[in-house]
Amino acid sequence: MTRALVIRNVRAVGPRSIVDDATIVLEDGIVAEVSERSRPHGGAIDGRGSFALPGLVDSHSDGLEKEIHPRTSVTLDPRFALRSFEQRVRSAGILTVAHGVGFEDKPAYQRSVELAHRLCDTIDERRAEPRSLVDHRILFRTEARSADGLDALLPHLGRDHGVGPRPLLSFEDHTPGQGQYRDVAVYRSAIAADRLPPGTTIDDLVAEKVEAARAGQGLRDRNWARVCALAAAGSVRLLAHDCEDANEIAIAADGGAEVAEFPLGIEAASEARRRGMHVVMGAPNVLRGGSHSGNVAAEALVRAGLCTVLASDYLPASLLASAFALAERGACSLPEAVQLVSAGPADLLGLADRGRLEPGVRAEIVLVTLDGSLPTVRAVVGPEGPVP
Repeated sequence: MTRALVIRNVRAVGPRSIVDDATIVLEDGIVAEVSERSRPHGGAIDGRGSFALPGLVDSHSDGLEKEIHPRTSVTLDPRFALRSFEQRVRSAGILTVAHGVGFEDKPAYQRSVELAHRLCDTIDERRAEPRSLVDHRILFRTEARSADGLDALLPHLGRDHGVGPRPLLSFEDHTPGQGQYRDVAVYRSAIAADRLPPGTTIDDLVAEKVEAARAGQGLRDRNWARVCALAAAGSVRLLAHDCEDANEIAIAADGGAEVAEFPLGIEAASEARRRGMHVVMGAPNVLRGGSHSGNVAAEALVRAGLCTVLASDYLPASLLASAFALAERGACSLPEAVQLVSAGPADLLGLADRGRLEPGVRAEIVLVTLDGSLPTVRAVVGPEGPVP
Protein backbone atom coordinates (compact mmCIF):
# COMPACT_ATOMS: atom_id res chain seq x y z
CA MET A 1 0.00 0.00 0.00
CA THR A 2 1.39 3.39 -1.02
CA ARG A 3 2.09 5.77 1.86
CA ALA A 4 1.38 9.27 0.54
CA LEU A 5 1.67 12.76 2.01
CA VAL A 6 0.74 16.01 0.29
CA ILE A 7 2.05 19.48 1.16
CA ARG A 8 0.25 22.35 -0.56
CA ASN A 9 0.35 26.14 -0.66
CA VAL A 10 4.14 26.49 -0.44
CA ARG A 11 6.89 28.34 -2.29
CA ALA A 12 8.98 25.40 -3.47
CA VAL A 13 12.68 26.28 -3.79
CA GLY A 14 13.99 24.13 -6.63
CA PRO A 15 17.53 23.87 -8.03
CA ARG A 16 17.07 26.83 -10.38
CA SER A 17 13.85 28.62 -9.49
CA ILE A 18 11.08 29.10 -6.94
CA VAL A 19 7.67 27.64 -7.70
CA ASP A 20 4.99 29.75 -6.02
CA ASP A 21 1.71 28.25 -4.76
CA ALA A 22 3.13 24.76 -5.26
CA THR A 23 1.98 21.31 -4.22
CA ILE A 24 4.47 18.61 -3.25
CA VAL A 25 3.47 14.96 -3.26
CA LEU A 26 5.52 12.45 -1.27
CA GLU A 27 5.07 8.73 -1.75
CA ASP A 28 6.79 5.98 0.23
CA GLY A 29 9.55 8.27 1.39
CA ILE A 30 10.26 9.71 -2.09
CA VAL A 31 9.31 13.03 -3.73
CA ALA A 32 6.79 12.00 -6.39
CA GLU A 33 5.70 15.38 -7.69
CA VAL A 34 6.31 19.13 -7.42
CA SER A 35 3.35 20.87 -9.09
CA GLU A 36 3.21 24.50 -10.17
CA ARG A 37 -0.16 25.13 -8.57
CA SER A 38 -1.73 24.39 -5.24
CA ARG A 39 -4.79 22.21 -5.30
CA PRO A 40 -7.28 20.94 -2.73
CA HIS A 41 -6.38 17.56 -1.32
CA GLY A 42 -7.97 15.80 1.62
CA GLY A 43 -5.54 15.49 4.49
CA ALA A 44 -2.90 17.72 2.88
CA ILE A 45 -0.56 19.79 4.99
CA ASP A 46 -1.24 23.48 4.33
CA GLY A 47 2.13 25.23 4.12
CA ARG A 48 0.42 28.65 4.40
CA GLY A 49 2.76 30.24 1.89
CA SER A 50 5.97 29.15 3.60
CA PHE A 51 9.14 28.31 1.70
CA ALA A 52 9.63 24.59 1.06
CA LEU A 53 13.31 23.63 0.93
CA PRO A 54 15.05 20.29 0.54
CA GLY A 55 16.40 18.92 3.81
CA LEU A 56 19.70 20.61 4.57
CA VAL A 57 22.97 18.66 4.51
CA ASP A 58 25.90 19.56 6.77
CA SER A 59 29.29 18.26 5.63
CA HIS A 60 31.30 19.51 8.63
CA SER A 61 29.85 19.87 12.11
CA ASP A 62 31.84 20.19 15.34
CA GLY A 63 28.69 20.83 17.34
CA LEU A 64 28.62 17.40 18.97
CA GLU A 65 31.90 18.20 20.75
CA LYS A 66 30.28 21.29 22.26
CA GLU A 67 27.21 19.28 23.23
CA ILE A 68 29.42 16.82 25.15
CA HIS A 69 31.33 19.67 26.82
CA PRO A 70 28.81 22.50 27.29
CA ARG A 71 31.19 24.01 29.84
CA THR A 72 34.89 23.54 30.42
CA SER A 73 34.33 21.54 33.58
CA VAL A 74 31.28 19.59 32.34
CA THR A 75 31.32 16.33 30.35
CA LEU A 76 28.09 14.65 29.29
CA ASP A 77 27.60 11.06 28.19
CA PRO A 78 28.12 10.94 24.38
CA ARG A 79 24.90 8.96 23.89
CA PHE A 80 22.82 11.62 25.60
CA ALA A 81 24.77 14.42 23.91
CA LEU A 82 24.18 12.93 20.45
CA ARG A 83 20.43 12.71 20.98
CA SER A 84 20.33 16.22 22.37
CA PHE A 85 22.34 17.54 19.45
CA GLU A 86 20.20 15.54 17.00
CA GLN A 87 17.15 17.53 18.08
CA ARG A 88 19.07 20.79 17.69
CA VAL A 89 20.19 19.77 14.21
CA ARG A 90 16.75 18.71 12.99
CA SER A 91 15.10 21.84 14.35
CA ALA A 92 17.60 23.79 12.20
CA GLY A 93 16.34 21.96 9.09
CA ILE A 94 19.39 19.67 8.81
CA LEU A 95 18.53 16.06 7.99
CA THR A 96 22.02 14.77 7.15
CA VAL A 97 25.01 15.71 9.27
CA ALA A 98 28.67 14.68 9.10
CA HIS A 99 30.15 14.88 12.58
CA GLY A 100 33.79 15.89 12.71
CA VAL A 101 35.62 13.30 14.83
CA GLY A 102 39.19 14.30 15.61
CA PHE A 103 41.68 11.51 16.22
CA GLU A 104 44.16 13.47 18.30
CA ASP A 105 45.00 14.14 21.91
CA LYS A 106 44.33 17.86 22.29
CA PRO A 107 43.23 18.81 25.81
CA ALA A 108 42.62 22.46 24.89
CA TYR A 109 39.83 21.30 22.55
CA GLN A 110 38.84 18.46 24.89
CA ARG A 111 39.66 15.96 22.15
CA SER A 112 41.30 12.60 22.61
CA VAL A 113 41.82 9.44 20.60
CA GLU A 114 39.86 7.55 23.26
CA LEU A 115 36.88 9.88 22.86
CA ALA A 116 37.11 9.61 19.05
CA HIS A 117 36.65 5.83 19.26
CA ARG A 118 33.65 6.29 21.57
CA LEU A 119 32.09 8.88 19.27
CA CYS A 120 32.39 6.63 16.21
CA ASP A 121 30.70 3.79 18.08
CA THR A 122 27.98 6.08 19.44
CA ILE A 123 27.24 7.58 16.01
CA ASP A 124 27.11 4.13 14.42
CA GLU A 125 24.67 2.88 17.05
CA ARG A 126 22.36 5.87 16.67
CA ARG A 127 22.37 5.76 12.88
CA ALA A 128 21.24 2.13 13.02
CA GLU A 129 18.21 2.99 15.14
CA PRO A 130 15.01 3.37 13.09
CA ARG A 131 13.79 6.41 15.04
CA SER A 132 16.91 8.50 14.58
CA LEU A 133 15.78 12.00 13.59
CA VAL A 134 18.64 12.65 11.18
CA ASP A 135 21.08 10.68 9.05
CA HIS A 136 24.34 10.67 11.01
CA ARG A 137 27.65 10.50 9.12
CA ILE A 138 31.30 10.80 10.14
CA LEU A 139 33.99 13.18 8.93
CA PHE A 140 37.29 11.69 10.08
CA ARG A 141 39.85 14.32 11.07
CA THR A 142 43.56 13.74 11.53
CA GLU A 143 46.06 16.33 12.71
CA ALA A 144 49.18 16.58 10.56
CA ARG A 145 51.66 16.32 13.42
CA SER A 146 49.82 13.78 15.55
CA ALA A 147 52.07 10.82 16.36
CA ASP A 148 49.30 8.26 16.86
CA GLY A 149 46.09 9.79 15.49
CA LEU A 150 46.29 8.33 11.99
CA ASP A 151 47.15 4.85 13.25
CA ALA A 152 44.17 5.00 15.63
CA LEU A 153 41.87 6.13 12.83
CA LEU A 154 42.83 3.51 10.24
CA PRO A 155 40.77 0.59 11.63
CA HIS A 156 37.61 2.68 11.34
CA LEU A 157 38.10 3.16 7.60
CA GLY A 158 37.37 -0.51 7.05
CA ARG A 159 34.10 -0.40 8.98
CA ASP A 160 30.67 0.54 7.67
CA HIS A 161 30.07 3.96 9.17
CA GLY A 162 27.36 4.78 6.65
CA VAL A 163 29.78 6.96 4.69
CA GLY A 164 30.00 4.79 1.60
CA PRO A 165 33.03 3.09 0.09
CA ARG A 166 35.21 6.20 0.48
CA PRO A 167 35.01 7.72 3.97
CA LEU A 168 35.80 11.41 4.30
CA LEU A 169 39.24 12.14 5.76
CA SER A 170 40.30 15.71 6.52
CA PHE A 171 44.05 16.33 6.85
CA GLU A 172 44.54 19.33 9.12
CA ASP A 173 47.40 21.41 10.49
CA HIS A 174 46.45 23.78 13.29
CA THR A 175 49.95 24.62 14.48
CA PRO A 176 51.02 28.29 14.72
CA GLY A 177 52.63 29.54 11.53
CA GLN A 178 50.47 27.21 9.38
CA GLY A 179 47.09 27.46 7.67
CA GLN A 180 44.46 29.30 9.68
CA TYR A 181 47.17 30.35 12.13
CA ARG A 182 49.85 31.35 9.64
CA ASP A 183 49.77 34.69 11.45
CA VAL A 184 51.08 33.67 14.88
CA ALA A 185 49.37 36.72 16.40
CA VAL A 186 46.00 35.17 15.48
CA TYR A 187 47.03 31.95 17.22
CA ARG A 188 48.12 33.94 20.27
CA SER A 189 44.78 35.78 20.44
CA ALA A 190 42.86 32.47 20.42
CA ILE A 191 44.53 31.23 23.61
CA ALA A 192 42.47 31.49 26.77
CA ALA A 193 44.81 32.71 29.50
CA ASP A 194 42.75 31.03 32.24
CA ARG A 195 43.43 27.61 30.70
CA LEU A 196 47.22 27.90 30.83
CA PRO A 197 49.21 25.62 33.12
CA PRO A 198 50.35 27.35 36.31
CA GLY A 199 53.44 29.46 35.73
CA THR A 200 53.08 29.42 31.92
CA THR A 201 52.54 32.63 29.92
CA ILE A 202 50.90 32.91 26.53
CA ASP A 203 54.29 33.78 25.00
CA ASP A 204 55.81 30.66 26.58
CA LEU A 205 53.06 28.47 25.13
CA VAL A 206 53.28 30.01 21.65
CA ALA A 207 57.06 29.57 21.58
CA GLU A 208 56.66 25.95 22.68
CA LYS A 209 54.07 25.26 19.96
CA VAL A 210 56.18 26.92 17.25
CA GLU A 211 59.19 24.83 18.19
CA ALA A 212 57.08 21.66 18.35
CA ALA A 213 55.73 22.40 14.86
CA ARG A 214 59.26 22.81 13.53
CA ALA A 215 60.43 19.61 15.18
CA GLY A 216 57.39 17.72 13.90
CA GLN A 217 57.82 18.58 10.22
CA GLY A 218 59.18 15.13 9.42
CA LEU A 219 56.18 13.50 11.09
CA ARG A 220 53.87 15.77 9.11
CA ASP A 221 55.52 14.75 5.86
CA ARG A 222 55.17 11.06 6.71
CA ASN A 223 51.52 11.43 7.67
CA TRP A 224 50.82 13.33 4.46
CA ALA A 225 52.41 10.58 2.38
CA ARG A 226 50.26 8.00 4.15
CA VAL A 227 46.95 9.81 3.57
CA CYS A 228 47.92 10.38 -0.08
CA ALA A 229 48.45 6.63 -0.40
CA LEU A 230 45.00 6.03 1.08
CA ALA A 231 43.48 8.44 -1.43
CA ALA A 232 45.34 6.83 -4.34
CA ALA A 233 44.04 3.42 -3.28
CA GLY A 234 40.45 4.73 -3.20
CA SER A 235 40.19 4.08 0.54
CA VAL A 236 39.24 7.66 1.45
CA ARG A 237 37.98 10.88 -0.05
CA LEU A 238 40.67 13.31 1.02
CA LEU A 239 39.90 16.84 2.18
CA ALA A 240 42.59 19.52 2.33
CA HIS A 241 42.02 21.88 5.26
CA ASP A 242 42.96 25.58 5.48
CA CYS A 243 45.07 25.83 2.31
CA GLU A 244 46.74 29.23 2.05
CA ASP A 245 47.40 29.71 -1.66
CA ALA A 246 47.38 28.12 -5.13
CA ASN A 247 50.61 26.25 -4.44
CA GLU A 248 49.18 24.54 -1.35
CA ILE A 249 46.05 23.62 -3.31
CA ALA A 250 48.21 22.17 -6.08
CA ILE A 251 50.17 20.06 -3.60
CA ALA A 252 46.91 18.87 -2.01
CA ALA A 253 45.26 18.07 -5.35
CA ASP A 254 48.34 16.28 -6.65
CA GLY A 255 48.21 14.21 -3.47
CA GLY A 256 44.65 13.16 -4.19
CA ALA A 257 42.58 15.75 -2.29
CA GLU A 258 39.18 16.35 -3.87
CA VAL A 259 37.83 18.95 -1.44
CA ALA A 260 39.23 22.25 -0.18
CA GLU A 261 37.86 22.95 3.29
CA PHE A 262 37.99 26.59 4.38
CA PRO A 263 40.63 27.91 1.93
CA LEU A 264 42.16 31.07 3.31
CA GLY A 265 41.94 33.31 0.26
CA ILE A 266 40.50 33.82 -3.21
CA GLU A 267 43.71 32.54 -4.82
CA ALA A 268 43.42 29.17 -3.10
CA ALA A 269 39.69 28.90 -3.81
CA SER A 270 40.19 29.80 -7.47
CA GLU A 271 42.83 27.12 -7.93
CA ALA A 272 40.64 24.57 -6.17
CA ARG A 273 37.70 25.25 -8.46
CA ARG A 274 39.99 25.24 -11.51
CA ARG A 275 40.95 21.72 -10.52
CA GLY A 276 37.31 20.68 -10.03
CA MET A 277 37.50 20.49 -6.24
CA HIS A 278 34.60 21.30 -3.94
CA VAL A 279 35.21 24.45 -1.92
CA VAL A 280 33.71 24.45 1.58
CA MET A 281 33.26 27.62 3.60
CA GLY A 282 31.74 28.24 7.01
CA ALA A 283 28.16 29.47 7.33
CA PRO A 284 29.06 31.41 10.52
CA ASN A 285 31.57 33.31 8.37
CA VAL A 286 28.63 34.47 6.21
CA LEU A 287 26.61 35.59 9.22
CA ARG A 288 29.54 37.44 10.78
CA GLY A 289 30.38 39.16 7.51
CA GLY A 290 33.88 37.71 7.53
CA SER A 291 36.33 35.23 9.01
CA HIS A 292 37.01 35.33 12.74
CA SER A 293 40.67 34.61 11.90
CA GLY A 294 41.07 37.43 9.40
CA ASN A 295 40.94 35.18 6.34
CA VAL A 296 38.72 35.49 3.25
CA ALA A 297 35.02 36.21 3.68
CA ALA A 298 32.79 33.35 2.59
CA GLU A 299 30.42 35.81 0.92
CA ALA A 300 33.23 37.07 -1.30
CA LEU A 301 33.80 33.53 -2.59
CA VAL A 302 30.06 33.04 -3.16
CA ARG A 303 29.89 36.26 -5.18
CA ALA A 304 32.88 35.10 -7.22
CA GLY A 305 31.27 31.71 -7.88
CA LEU A 306 34.06 29.94 -5.99
CA CYS A 307 32.12 28.35 -3.11
CA THR A 308 30.19 25.11 -3.63
CA VAL A 309 29.36 24.18 -0.02
CA LEU A 310 28.55 25.94 3.22
CA ALA A 311 29.05 23.99 6.45
CA SER A 312 27.74 24.83 9.92
CA ASP A 313 31.20 24.30 11.46
CA TYR A 314 30.09 24.87 15.07
CA LEU A 315 26.59 26.42 14.75
CA PRO A 316 23.77 24.30 13.20
CA ALA A 317 21.29 27.17 12.79
CA SER A 318 23.84 29.09 10.70
CA LEU A 319 23.21 26.95 7.60
CA LEU A 320 19.65 28.11 6.96
CA ALA A 321 20.33 31.65 8.14
CA SER A 322 23.36 32.03 5.87
CA ALA A 323 21.40 30.92 2.80
CA PHE A 324 18.71 33.56 3.31
CA ALA A 325 21.33 36.18 4.25
CA LEU A 326 23.23 35.61 1.00
CA ALA A 327 20.03 35.97 -1.02
CA GLU A 328 18.97 39.09 0.85
CA ARG A 329 22.36 40.72 0.29
CA GLY A 330 22.27 39.91 -3.43
CA ALA A 331 25.32 37.64 -3.29
CA CYS A 332 23.32 35.03 -5.22
CA SER A 333 19.71 33.97 -5.77
CA LEU A 334 17.84 32.05 -3.07
CA PRO A 335 17.85 28.80 -5.13
CA GLU A 336 21.62 29.17 -5.56
CA ALA A 337 22.08 29.84 -1.85
CA VAL A 338 19.96 26.83 -0.89
CA GLN A 339 22.11 24.66 -3.18
CA LEU A 340 25.12 25.58 -1.03
CA VAL A 341 23.47 23.99 2.03
CA SER A 342 21.73 21.07 0.32
CA ALA A 343 22.79 19.75 -3.11
CA GLY A 344 26.39 20.96 -2.77
CA PRO A 345 27.19 19.17 0.49
CA ALA A 346 25.16 16.14 -0.64
CA ASP A 347 27.41 15.88 -3.70
CA LEU A 348 30.50 16.25 -1.51
CA LEU A 349 29.29 13.38 0.67
CA GLY A 350 28.53 11.27 -2.40
CA LEU A 351 24.78 11.25 -1.71
CA ALA A 352 22.88 11.66 -4.98
CA ASP A 353 19.52 10.80 -3.39
CA ARG A 354 19.00 14.02 -1.42
CA GLY A 355 19.60 17.75 -1.28
CA ARG A 356 17.22 18.64 -4.13
CA LEU A 357 13.54 19.38 -4.29
CA GLU A 358 12.60 17.36 -7.37
CA PRO A 359 10.93 14.02 -8.17
CA GLY A 360 12.87 10.87 -7.36
CA VAL A 361 14.86 12.08 -4.34
CA ARG A 362 14.35 11.36 -0.65
CA ALA A 363 11.26 12.96 0.84
CA GLU A 364 13.04 15.52 3.01
CA ILE A 365 11.21 18.84 3.19
CA VAL A 366 11.78 21.84 5.45
CA LEU A 367 9.05 24.49 5.72
CA VAL A 368 10.44 27.93 6.51
CA THR A 369 8.95 31.35 7.14
CA LEU A 370 10.70 34.69 7.43
CA ASP A 371 10.42 36.79 10.55
CA GLY A 372 11.65 40.02 9.07
CA SER A 373 14.80 38.83 7.34
CA LEU A 374 15.43 35.88 9.67
CA PRO A 375 14.27 32.37 8.71
CA THR A 376 12.40 30.14 11.12
CA VAL A 377 11.84 26.42 10.62
CA ARG A 378 8.12 25.74 11.01
CA ALA A 379 8.03 22.04 10.14
CA VAL A 380 10.34 19.26 9.02
CA VAL A 381 9.21 16.23 7.02
CA GLY A 382 11.62 13.32 6.61
CA PRO A 383 11.26 10.04 4.71
CA GLU A 384 9.43 8.67 7.74
CA GLY A 385 6.91 11.53 7.55
CA PRO A 386 6.38 14.33 10.06
CA VAL A 387 7.77 13.66 13.51
CA PRO A 388 5.45 14.89 16.27
